[in-house]
Amino acid sequence: MADPRAWFASIADPEERYPLDEVVYTGRDGSLLQVVHDHDALAATSGAEWKRIFETRAHRNEWPYGSGVWGKKEWVCPEIDDENIISMYEGHTNLFWAERYGRELGLDDLWIKLCGNSHTGSFKDLGMTVLVSMVNEMRARGKAVRAVACASTGDTSAALSAYAAAAQIPAIVFLPRGKVSVAQLIQPVANGAIVFALDSDFDGCMEIVREVADRDGIYLANSMNSLRIEGQKTVGIEIIQQFDWEVPDWIVIPGGNLGNVSALAKGIQMMLDFGLIERKPRIAVAQAEHANPLYLAYRRGFETFEPIHARPTLASAIQIGNPVSYQKAVAALRAFDGVVEQASEQELVDATVHADRTGLFNCPHTGVALAALRKLVARGEIRRGDRVVVVSTAHGLKFVDYKVRYHRGALDTIDSEFANPPIELPADYGQVRDRLMREIDLRFPE
Repeated sequence: MADPRAWFASIADPEERYPLDEVVYTGRDGSLLQVVHDHDALAATSGAEWKRIFETRAHRNEWPYGSGVWGKKEWVCPEIDDENIISMYEGHTNLFWAERYGRELGLDDLWIKLCGNSHTGSFKDLGMTVLVSMVNEMRARGKAVRAVACASTGDTSAALSAYAAAAQIPAIVFLPRGKVSVAQLIQPVANGAIVFALDSDFDGCMEIVREVADRDGIYLANSMNSLRIEGQKTVGIEIIQQFDWEVPDWIVIPGGNLGNVSALAKGIQMMLDFGLIERKPRIAVAQAEHANPLYLAYRRGFETFEPIHARPTLASAIQIGNPVSYQKAVAALRAFDGVVEQASEQELVDATVHADRTGLFNCPHTGVALAALRKLVARGEIRRGDRVVVVSTAHGLKFVDYKVRYHRGALDTIDSEFANPPIELPADYGQVRDRLMREIDLRFPE
């Protein structure tokens, strides 16, 4: 195998290059950077051989290849010394065959990629292992990186805090006060991060963390740092590998800051480029109606983009009005014949509750994707026989507060039609038996 290399390059000018251990986030003209791999070195290995390598490493304990990310190290970040990798064997999350839920939607082959079955409970672990590992490598090379910092609506802060704690690197987190769940807030607190709860939304927190990174030498860990994308792109590779290298027809993914969309496309494009697959899936991006700048631009044919003031949404992690990865996401959608759909608050709640009643336990962001899926199926864009994968970005246990409020009928402006609160009765066999028989007859009529 040829010795692979990778570097940062400007999206606007690919000849503008920087080494991966340089503290740089944008090109000279302000455009985002991307990680570029040595195509010739990777292409020297056949697609069949890459499949064999990835299969051999999967679910093994040889460091660091047991990770779903680092098992693809040559495609991700090849120049980090294995001893400096910070990994919790992220990835390898399961595909849930949503047979009952799909059938009720009118689909024969629906799968949910449960990215929340990860160390900190979200797909953000996939990118954070790469970023923190590179910072660890930089420090080992004698470069001065005092701390790492991010703005977050919850999941990014949890991933950064955990991986930074494992690496003994100070972590700083900026959260919008009162706009993240208790479960999300406690994760960085428990991992020892310096946590700021600011009177702002995510976009305001992002302005602060960028200023801190520019002025105070703190390393930026948000997705505008394209190292994160390199880890997150493995989700698409992993999905196809789990189908024995067969490509699904559609992948549906919720979108906020939009790094996940471009990452998904990048990983699959590499599979095409190096001969592991022969066709692309279509990509559908789902946004909350209260935070839908990509959807609005899509309706205008991407001719113009206007940041918006994102309104409060139950899908708090994607409550973003000015996504930093917009340009990358548009390029991905154009390359993958993509579509964008939105979901109202009632629609995302209804989709979450419906799916939960079939055995899932979804976060509200997955609810946005499921609501968008329902619309795409209803209008015939996604057909009954299509193989569809919905990317579930976080574990439902991080958002139990909104589920509890739903089943208590306490969500403002939301109709809790399918609320299922506990039945409170005295500890009396007769009363309990009478009630349970009525409930069985009501819920499961013969």
